[in-house]
Amino acid sequence: MQTGFPLPPGSIIGIFGSGQLGRMLALAAARLGLKTHIFAPTGGDSPAAQVAHSYMQADYNDLNAVKAFADGCDVLTYEFENIPAETALEAARLKPLYPSASCLNVAQDRLTEKKFISEKAGVPVAPFETVENIFDLKRALRRLGGSGVLKTRRFGYDGKGQAILQNETDIENAWEALGAHPVIVEAFIPFIREVSIVCARGVDGRMTAYPLVENVHKNHILHTSTAPAPRDLGHAKTLAQSIMEALDYVGVMATEFFELEDGSLLVNEIAPRVHNSGHWTQDAGCTDQFEQHIRAVAGWPLGSTDPKHGVVMTNLIGEDVNDWQNLAREDNTFLHIYGKKEARAGRKMAHVNRVVP
Repeated sequence: MQTGFPLPPGSIIGIFGSGQLGRMLALAAARLGLKTHIFAPTGGDSPAAQVAHSYMQADYNDLNAVKAFADGCDVLTYEFENIPAETALEAARLKPLYPSASCLNVAQDRLTEKKFISEKAGVPVAPFETVENIFDLKRALRRLGGSGVLKTRRFGYDGKGQAILQNETDIENAWEALGAHPVIVEAFIPFIREVSIVCARGVDGRMTAYPLVENVHKNHILHTSTAPAPRDLGHAKTLAQSIMEALDYVGVMATEFFELEDGSLLVNEIAPRVHNSGHWTQDAGCTDQFEQHIRAVAGWPLGSTDPKHGVVMTNLIGEDVNDWQNLAREDNTFLHIYGKKEARAGRKMAHVNRVVP
């Protein structure tokens, strides 16, 4: 274990990012007697800043601010993966950064990620092709069977930066929408369901895994996660942990899969952080994913991942959150509101965990 770990209560965990994931990390750290310091370009009334011990507002590219921030922390982590690479490298030079800058580098680029997962970790992914121009795209689509999904290599989430290609007639519109950015095209996978698994790995290399989760999306945004999934797939844990080992990962990581008709799995993507499909753990009677991540990056022993009961998590998107009073009346229902001021269409405002009796 690295020198200085485990961090004692009262230590300061620096978090890059100030959204709802940072908020829930800060709340989990506080339960353990650990303080959190938030770094983000947004204002001090953002979700994480509302509950953290302290906050620094600065641009991610301001390396002087990054240094001042790191100097005031004992360990660093992040709540989302779109932090500039130079920022992550500077942070890691100053203090331990978990997950590492190399993990961040892999997850920030879909091409790098897919090559790493398939070639370094030996885990199957959907067939894909690199695309440099519209002629590449036409040739690639033919090689992939005539249909596919065009995706930007960076900054895509909740369906953003994607275009479905049913056939060659869709190519020009898709290229016009996305072709100004580096892109890849993936084969269209006839999956029977989408599942994910959240795992954790400590600084000592010990790993734990929560049960498999079945996910349903609406308008490309996660709608519900049912845990444990109605039908378990033991090899999901093995595949996810193989990726974590190959990355020498520390912290919580989510791995999203497509399940095929024969029960085999293809990795869709990884998330080097706590994840929406792990929110159910907050009310399942086990160590939740946010506390687990804090435990991992602080060098503490990892907690139990065995839920005492099942949970169905439902995201509240946009104005869904306005129904909070009715939701608060429901039995066996736990409401988690993020503190965002404006309920915009497509914006994650809160979630509810309904415990299965």
